[in-house]
Amino acid sequence: MESQVTQDSLGKDLVEIHPTAASFKGMLDRPRKHAVRCMESSFSYAKDKWDKSHATPDLKVGDLVLVSTINFNNIKRCKKLKYCFAGPFVIKALHRENAVEV
Repeated sequence: MESQVTQDSLGKDLVEIHPTAASFKGMLDRPRKHAVRCMESSFSYAKDKWDKSHATPDLKVGDLVLVSTINFNNIKRCKKLKYCFAGPFVIKALHRENAVEV
């Protein structure tokens, strides 16, 4: 059986990296770090923009709401003449802040 030498068993001072390999690694690391910074700033910008424009609805039991018909497949009408919303319906129960039972 051959003995396998792991990277951890080697002394750190025994391993030498060629200078061009180290500079190549640095050349690859700088753009990656820049890309990570750009993505983080983009994510934070998108989150701030979403938080400014997003408002959670104040729904209570007994309120009247309209239901979107975009996913209703059983309405046999011309698309142009189909109503966008159905209702109004009375809220019977709240399941989450934006999910209700009508």
